[in-house]
This record gives sequence, C-alpha cells and structure tokens, in this order.
Amino acid sequence: MAIPAPQRDLLVYLAKHLVCGTAGAAVLGALLLWFDFAKLATLIFASPDKLMFLMMLFFGLFLTFGSIAVALGVMQLGEEHD
Repeated sequence: MAIPAPQRDLLVYLAKHLVCGTAGAAVLGALLLWFDFAKLATLIFASPDKLMFLMMLFFGLFLTFGSIAVALGVMQLGEEHD
C-alpha cells in the first residue's frame, strides 16, 4: 500500500526535523561529556555500569530534543489568517 504524496511529504518534513533534533542532542551530549560539565563524565566513567548510564543520558537527550524539533515543525505548518 503506497502512501499518498501529501502524507509522504509531511512524514519526510517531520523526519528531517527529528534528525536535526537528534543531531543537536548528540552534539550536546558529546559536549557535556567532553567538558565534563558538573563532573558528569567523571561519574559515568568511574561507574561499573557506564554503558547503561551513557545510554540513559543519550536516550533522554534524543527523546527531548527530537520531540521539541518535531513539535516546532508541526507548529510551523499552520496557516496565517488575517
């Protein structure tokens, strides 16, 4: 079953916003670890469960920033009425 063109365009538009949001989250997460903000990297890498904590950090950032980017994309779809 093929997706109609208007719906496909909308999904591509929202997917682009999602990718931009997750890219921003990845950059922020990497910078938080690189600059050791609030000794976060020290705490994570000293823990025996470092992989779990890294996954939790990046999953939370991806979820938050991706959702915000998609919401901004949806809000930009509105039409202006005079």
